[in-house]
Amino acid sequence: MWRSVKAARASLSSKALLRNLCGAQNQNPIFPSFESLNPISHPIFSSRSSYVCKQPRFFSQISATPSDSDHNLSEPTENGFVSAEAEQASVVFGENDGAQVNDVSIEDGFDGVYDQSHENIVEDNGEEMEEEEQEVHEIDLEKLENLLSLLQSSPDGSLESSLDDMGLTLHEEFVIRVLETPLVLGENLIRFLRWGLKEEPELKVTARVVDALVLAICSNLKKKEAYYLWDLIKEIGEKEIEGVLNVESLNVLIAQFSKLGKGKAALEVFDKFGEFGCVANGDTYYFTIEALCRRSMFDSACLVSQKMIDAEILPDGEKVGKIISWFCKGSKAKDAHLVYILAKERKLYPPRSSVNFLIGSLCREDQTVKLALEMLDDFDGEARKYGIKPFSAVIRGLCRMKDVEEAKNLLLKMIREGPPPGNAVFNSVINGYAKAGDMEKAMEMIRTMESRGLKPDVYTYTVIMSGYANGGQMDEACKILSEAKKKHSKLSPVTYHTLIRGFCKLEEFDKALKLMSEMEDFGVQATVDEYQKLIQSLCLKALDWETAEKLLEEMKEKGLHLNGITRGLIKAVKELNEEVLGTGQMITEA
Repeated sequence: MWRSVKAARASLSSKALLRNLCGAQNQNPIFPSFESLNPISHPIFSSRSSYVCKQPRFFSQISATPSDSDHNLSEPTENGFVSAEAEQASVVFGENDGAQVNDVSIEDGFDGVYDQSHENIVEDNGEEMEEEEQEVHEIDLEKLENLLSLLQSSPDGSLESSLDDMGLTLHEEFVIRVLETPLVLGENLIRFLRWGLKEEPELKVTARVVDALVLAICSNLKKKEAYYLWDLIKEIGEKEIEGVLNVESLNVLIAQFSKLGKGKAALEVFDKFGEFGCVANGDTYYFTIEALCRRSMFDSACLVSQKMIDAEILPDGEKVGKIISWFCKGSKAKDAHLVYILAKERKLYPPRSSVNFLIGSLCREDQTVKLALEMLDDFDGEARKYGIKPFSAVIRGLCRMKDVEEAKNLLLKMIREGPPPGNAVFNSVINGYAKAGDMEKAMEMIRTMESRGLKPDVYTYTVIMSGYANGGQMDEACKILSEAKKKHSKLSPVTYHTLIRGFCKLEEFDKALKLMSEMEDFGVQATVDEYQKLIQSLCLKALDWETAEKLLEEMKEKGLHLNGITRGLIKAVKELNEEVLGTGQMITEA
């Protein structure tokens, strides 16, 4: 700002000099008081306007502790002049000015300070002021008002010709004022700027102009205007004007295409970043992936995501969580897992709900269950304490892929470290062992379950009975049924269905019928499935159409309807039996 002020000498009386220095504002308002000498707040230092008004910058800092010379300076001598010590007094400028006024003399007069300092101001800053004045453009308010009135009207084919007749002088500030005016139709703004670039060669497209245009158009979501804007931006980008297009404006455009559901258009903007000399940031990838996922273009979204991973650029944790959720909904759990791994390396933490969703999605496929298992190691503290849902999903996935031992190990780890497993987790492991036919380990898990204060529920007993029944161990299955009856007053239809099916396989139909009759005693109503299974077994294996007919009549009384195929089976077995009897009787008579 101020480079230097040459030393000046003042031929004033000590009283006059003191009055100027101490700020007798009512006599000479140019000079502030000591208390008001603030280089920031005082008008003298506030702007360049001080140059034009010829107000000299004054001392921004004066020694707080007056020296002996200062005391001598404040006392007049007999002849009205300051003492000799005052001639050596120094007043120091503040840090911003970095200049000093030394050896103030009574011979030259204080006016010399004003004239010389002003001369230096003009000399040091004249060139800068001239450049700034050249950049200032006046705005014709009348023409601006007429133009805005035109642009706020409905668009028609005569807009360009009307602009030609207005005699406008376009420059950046004028264009910015137009673009920042509310209630102007977006299509008209684009046509106005196109016209200006064509008719005014001196009008330069700057980053300010592009930013203002993008914000003006994107403030109202209209598909047609968004495409018009994109066409204009492509034309600007093809001119290869460095620094005109920036990431922020392009991100806004991608986000608008996303809201409009135009995934292909958003991807086109993304693909132009390199050509425009822009480097994509985290929001660029986020908005592009969002736009593609909204249109279920998950394959394209995964390609963009892979570029994001290769560049090691991610948005914030909240947006990472949304990307993970979108991929999981699109059955792209493996791609979502890659995003999660990078976020973990960069110490970005997606919402816990997104992580749980990812674990559940990985557990749906046998090939990715182990990835979900590894993610559980990232759970600690509160996340682990309340993480029963993802842990349960992993155990179910392991059991489904018949890796029951690994599921058991995870269950035992949950017992040691949390989250504490409930009946559902134990039932998954018990069911896994039962399906594998390893009933000894299944019963061992029941004992472990009971040791933790948990009671086997109806599902637990049903799973065990199913395991025994599948192995033909119906006596053991019946023992489990007896135990279940003691602990639960109401059983499940599946419980009886399992045993009835087992007895039918062994062709022990009497026992199956006995179970059918006692179901109601334990609050269970036989379903069509139980009746159908038993009727089919009676007809095909025992050829007992009479019992089958009795069951059919029982179904009718209960309002149950047997399908036509099974009805036909009863009739066929009955006819076959009568035919056999008739043939046998004929043979006997013969």
